[in-house]
Amino acid sequence: MDGAPLNVRRIDVAEGEAISPEAIGRRSVLPPEAMEAAAKIVADVRERGDAALRDCAERFDGWCPRSLRVADDVLDRALGVCDPDLVLAIERARDQIRDFHEREKAESWFSAKRDGTILGVSVRPLASVGIYVPGGRARYPSTVLMNAVPAKVAGVERVVMVTPAQADGTLSAATLAAAWVAGVDEVYAVGGAQAVAALAYGTESVAPVDKICGPGNAYVAAAKRLVSGDVGIDMVAGPSEVCILQDASTSADPLVIAADLAAQAEHDPLAASSLVVYDSRAEGPAAARSSAERLLDEVEAALERILAESPRAAITRASLEDHGLFAICATEEGALGVVNAIAPEHLEVHAENPWGLLGRIRAAGAIFLGPWSSEPLGDYVAGPNHTLPTGGTARFRGPLSVADFQTSSSVICYSEAGVADDADATRVLSQAEGLWAHGLSAGLRAEAARGQATDAIRSLDWVAWPKRLDGEGTVSLAEGA
Repeated sequence: MDGAPLNVRRIDVAEGEAISPEAIGRRSVLPPEAMEAAAKIVADVRERGDAALRDCAERFDGWCPRSLRVADDVLDRALGVCDPDLVLAIERARDQIRDFHEREKAESWFSAKRDGTILGVSVRPLASVGIYVPGGRARYPSTVLMNAVPAKVAGVERVVMVTPAQADGTLSAATLAAAWVAGVDEVYAVGGAQAVAALAYGTESVAPVDKICGPGNAYVAAAKRLVSGDVGIDMVAGPSEVCILQDASTSADPLVIAADLAAQAEHDPLAASSLVVYDSRAEGPAAARSSAERLLDEVEAALERILAESPRAAITRASLEDHGLFAICATEEGALGVVNAIAPEHLEVHAENPWGLLGRIRAAGAIFLGPWSSEPLGDYVAGPNHTLPTGGTARFRGPLSVADFQTSSSVICYSEAGVADDADATRVLSQAEGLWAHGLSAGLRAEAARGQATDAIRSLDWVAWPKRLDGEGTVSLAEGA
């Protein structure tokens, strides 16, 4: 309710206590209703193609263009519609994103062994990639850049963008300008789960792609999950997250902390903003708690000030009250434990020596060290990718990178001497696994390398498994129990 005091959930984490998943309060990225609805839409697009896309556009977006593909001259005009300063900012962001991702690019490599065997990896770009760009609550030219630029760095020839038109038949000029600047090859005015299905399976207007990237709502995420395996996807991302690790003993500015929390909360009512506070200089748990409480009160007051002037106050307030978290920790170690349990998409570290804490952070999509490192700088222009793992998936997944737009093949080229060396071990292992023809395939080459003509071989069984293994049986769990 507007005007009501802000109420962000607070928890206490005692010394030696581990935070539970229930205390974090995370919800499923893919509710059953979203999966069910997306499945119907994906099936419809697979069956009816463009007709299904048009029906969905009328139903969900309130408008459908005559041509689903956006003409190149429309993208060109978008540059003229945008303020020149915006175009310069887009170009600056593109350049710095490209410079960062150039360093990630993997190259093919080959290595020759002494016996002449050559082993290596052949790296090549994907042929085509689809980028989903949301067009609902906000416009996201940065999403275009963060997906298209590393794809082009990787060498992808066909980069396709899909984004929904508004009910008045318009598209964001900033989004289209970013597509032009980033070198996107095709743009379609299609959104939602139906756009994901079109990219995955193709329609009369949209040729399918090899991989789909980019964020979206629950229905878009559900559709990506459904088509995964038929095409590649980057990740199934949920609402945006930030976690701030704050040492209360430092000269913390409550308004700056509040602004960083609000910057994430204003994305979406489902966005999660967390503030984990400890005091590295407090003498005892009681003093640490008092110091943390004092800072949290000041941050909450600063958030009230921000909400009073924010044009997205309703979204920001809903996010903070429904999904925000203030954690009071007795020790630095406990605070780090909370951060690692959350495994946030974005992590800001505000401490006297943030670099000293970096090695103890196990899971975070992007880490911002020190008081000058505002998370929004990473969203737009710093260079590292802002497409990051959410919902705790930073435990096993990193940011979008050039590697997401490349594929590789192992290359194996044995020499005559090399096969003679390795075939015997291959035959032994194939026998352990009971795969006779595996041993035969390697054994024939080994015998040929040793001068044995294949037409003179009398026993294929001997070639496959020349020595019967001892000790191939089983081990009883009962023995020695």
